[in-house]
Amino acid sequence: MSTSEKDMQNYDHYISQLFAVEDDLLRATRATMAQEGLPSINISASEGQLLHLLALMSGARRILEIGALGGYSAIWLARALPADGKLITLELDEHHAAVARRNLNAAGLGAKVEVRVGPALATLTAMQQAGEALFDLIFIDADKEGYVDYLQKAVTLVREGGLILADNTLPDAVLNEKGDSGAKRYNAAVAAHPALASSIAPVLRQEGIDGLTISLKHTPEGARASA
Repeated sequence: MSTSEKDMQNYDHYISQLFAVEDDLLRATRATMAQEGLPSINISASEGQLLHLLALMSGARRILEIGALGGYSAIWLARALPADGKLITLELDEHHAAVARRNLNAAGLGAKVEVRVGPALATLTAMQQAGEALFDLIFIDADKEGYVDYLQKAVTLVREGGLILADNTLPDAVLNEKGDSGAKRYNAAVAAHPALASSIAPVLRQEGIDGLTISLKHTPEGARASA
């Protein structure tokens, strides 16, 4: 049975209306992003609820996001944090970061969320060198060509039993044996990583299907036995 783009939109609408109805603040966040000329590449509401749920399930108190854009996904994640929780989100573009801060403040999350501006890889390296406290959950949603490099940093910055999530991981290239993309290389890297147990959860968007790669950092049984 084939599934049309219209069918996917209907499924996404069904999921969103049942589990991920946007409140006024989330709608206002998207409106502000559009008014400020930010690209319309934010996650869907249904994926936002999935991120929120994963953060709750993992008991996350510290979250790192790579790629703030206008703060939409950060709101979904930060709302899962306890009162003393912390989210750090990284953003390359100064204007995007300013919009994200404005949206996060409007959502009452300014005290919980810190927006750091600069090239993500350099910021992650600085965090390593400074001995940044480990995170419970890391969400990667930035330039896809940098995904494998971000993964290498993320594995060192997430705690044992923590989650690493990566967005946009089911591009057309994954179905083409000769196709190549940063997301495809990322999927191969997490699949081969000895400290990660991973899979891809297909997610629906208005324009079709995409993927969220979910990885759990753990010590393999063999490594525990020999330790």
